[in-house]
Amino acid sequence: MGVIWGIPYLFIKIAVSELSPASLVFLRTAIGAALLLPIAVVRGDLRPLLPHWKWIVAYTFVEVAAPWLLLSDAERRISSSLSGLLIALVPSIGAILAWATGSDDRLDLRRILGLGLGFLGVAALVGLDVGAGDFGAVGEVALVALGYALGALIIGRKLAGLPLFGVVAASLTLTLVAYAPVGVAQLPSTLPSPQVIFAVAVLGVVCTALAFLLFFPLVAEVGAARATVITYVNPAVALALGVAFLGEPLTFGIVLGFVLIVVGSVLATRRTAPAKDSVALSRSPDLL
Repeated sequence: MGVIWGIPYLFIKIAVSELSPASLVFLRTAIGAALLLPIAVVRGDLRPLLPHWKWIVAYTFVEVAAPWLLLSDAERRISSSLSGLLIALVPSIGAILAWATGSDDRLDLRRILGLGLGFLGVAALVGLDVGAGDFGAVGEVALVALGYALGALIIGRKLAGLPLFGVVAASLTLTLVAYAPVGVAQLPSTLPSPQVIFAVAVLGVVCTALAFLLFFPLVAEVGAARATVITYVNPAVALALGVAFLGEPLTFGIVLGFVLIVVGSVLATRRTAPAKDSVALSRSPDLL
């Protein structure tokens, strides 16, 4: 999972060289929905979602529809490795949102230190490696990270207990329908290059359909808390692929920012040890 959700940044960068962001979102969700929606229908995972349709729409907007467009647009101006590093802020943003909305987890000194390190890492990235013309793209990626954190909050607070496979299939389908008019209209008049076609196929099949087929059993097996370990692997994969295959620079600012963001995220999201009388309860799997 760490590899699967670390490679989208590379392939998004390749795809937007010839496709508009709207067309890329349309094609990626079309592939993902075509593969996942029939499974959700057979499993009967869609009907339980109907009473919660408003929150399904909200989740779709903050987790798929808006972030995938913003990220695709941002990668037309900034490197894939920088995008992957900035997205690593999701756990820290999630910790802030959880605390601000009444979570039982308190912001102790360790978590505050972690948040500070994470945002210091972003400052290092922006100050040392972002040109004046790229601040808009950095802002777009920041909104993507906020959207992903909000999506996790909605899943945990409003959609808990629902079939998550059905939630994802419905979200992909809703996004597909929403982007179809613009996405189809902006498709290139000629067939894209083989590398772009391959990139779109990987994004739809591997980074979307296969990713969710693997991730939900992983959450069921080890719980959501332990499954979030992949969040700390993703930026390393994105950075390595960007440098190796796209010739993106490995600068001091990127290395420093990477270390600070990942260490900060670990500190900011690590739970305190449970009391002895609650150990048994803590072993039950958490919902994503």
